[in-house]
Amino acid sequence: MDALPLPALPCAELTAMAGDLAALDDLARAPALAARLHDFLRTLPAIGLSGETATRLISRLNDRLTGRVVELVARRHRLPPTEWCWLAMGSEGRDEQTLVSDQDNGLVFAASGIAEAQALRGMFLPFAQAANEQLAACGFTLCPGEIMAGNPQWCLSYDEWRGKFFDWVRCPDPTALLNATIFFDLRPLYGDAALGAALRAEILRLTVDTPAFLHLMSINALQVSPPLGFLGDVAVDDAETVDLKKLGSRIFVDVARILSLAVGTPSVNSFDRLHEAGVAAGMQPREIAAAQAALGHILSLRLAAQAATENGAEAAGFKPADLHDMDRVILKESLRQARRLQQRLKLNYSL
Repeated sequence: MDALPLPALPCAELTAMAGDLAALDDLARAPALAARLHDFLRTLPAIGLSGETATRLISRLNDRLTGRVVELVARRHRLPPTEWCWLAMGSEGRDEQTLVSDQDNGLVFAASGIAEAQALRGMFLPFAQAANEQLAACGFTLCPGEIMAGNPQWCLSYDEWRGKFFDWVRCPDPTALLNATIFFDLRPLYGDAALGAALRAEILRLTVDTPAFLHLMSINALQVSPPLGFLGDVAVDDAETVDLKKLGSRIFVDVARILSLAVGTPSVNSFDRLHEAGVAAGMQPREIAAAQAALGHILSLRLAAQAATENGAEAAGFKPADLHDMDRVILKESLRQARRLQQRLKLNYSL
């Protein structure tokens, strides 16, 4: 499967990095190359890229590393002669990775029935588990919730995946709503892309035809509010910090997902979802542009905070007081845009 193009940047180091990733042919060299990549990515916030461009660039370079690792691991295993595809999910699926990323992935394969699916799963699992371990050695930590291709729950035939999506949408419970925030952002990363694209189409057919599920997703998305005080200032906790992921960017991501699933737009990236589905949801072009700019600004702040830590980890909390006056004003307006998006959701679903 062809790699997505990288954003155009006049950067010799980026060109060299992309070339080294493409030339990787030895798993033993992958961790060192991954460390070099991570060091390079930590320099991006200082370049002044927008949050959208930076997260797309991080995601696509990580895609190239992941694809090479999966391919090299596959060469070490005798895989069955059937179509299969490695699926990226969560922020990786959305092309919105920051400097902190654990693994959210799965595997889909073609099978003619239940018995064949069980047999094929037994053949794919050792490969998938080895790939997860190799990716962990490259800095992509194992998912705490075990949402990985090496987990038998997420190494499934096409029909098994389709059955899970059907159950989640038609018979939703809290677990189904939580799964939707991860699995409904799937994107084919390596292998037979047609299988992943077909799964994506199945999700959209189900959600477009089941507005009651999106109503429940909307209720769930509104459980968290932007951290704005009574007078419109940024509300901080006792440590004078705010969680810009949970209380900031995630709000935009959740609303964009719901708007997109409602009308069946194919993109999984939140910026693209807002662009493609915003008008159908009743948003004016200026509203869409404002929401995209706000999400981009919050992602930029998160990236800068991560890059400032010793190992590029997610900061325990973001301190608005550390910003200069203009950036504090922009942060407050960005959070107001998050609140406006939630108000749009309330209006559309009568909440």
